Amino acid sequence: MLKYIVNRDTWLWANVIVIIMALSVICWFVMKALNHPELFRGINSRLHLTKEFLPQENVDSIETKSNHNEAVVSQISALKQYMEEKEPYLDPSLTIQELANQIEIPARDLSVLINHEMDQHFFDFVNEYRIQKAMRILKDESKSQLTVLEILYEVGFNSKSSFNTSFKKYTNLTPTAFRNAS
Repeated sequence: MLKYIVNRDTWLWANVIVIIMALSVICWFVMKALNHPELFRGINSRLHLTKEFLPQENVDSIETKSNHNEAVVSQISALKQYMEEKEPYLDPSLTIQELANQIEIPARDLSVLINHEMDQHFFDFVNEYRIQKAMRILKDESKSQLTVLEILYEVGFNSKSSFNTSFKKYTNLTPTAFRNAS
């Protein structure tokens, strides 16, 4: 519309100003990216594609599947054994990356193992161990003086609401009702 309303010189100057503004914005984005490389911290060129971790469906690969299943079963049992012996879930700030570093497997492999092979989310997997520990404490007669708040912090939860929600999801009881029923 501006092209037909104003004269030719104004139209040309308006185009020049718009182009300069566009170049300025592009340069600003490039400089921002160069000055703050942490924006690209999560990008790793050595990451493998998810399809490389998931089993391929081939008719002639029955032996491969059994080897894959054995490897998955051994990884799952090693993970469960580590969780029971070392109790990393007691750390309230535990992340999948930290757990992967502790058991010395890539975080992506651990994520695929938990999500696809165990059909759980990472936090559900960790919270299950936390709830089991809380159940043992709640049943323990010698620890009956501990409050629910003290127990939830001891087993790695940060808030009472998330503890109660997870506990009720796992046991269908509140922590207090579970303690009274024991």
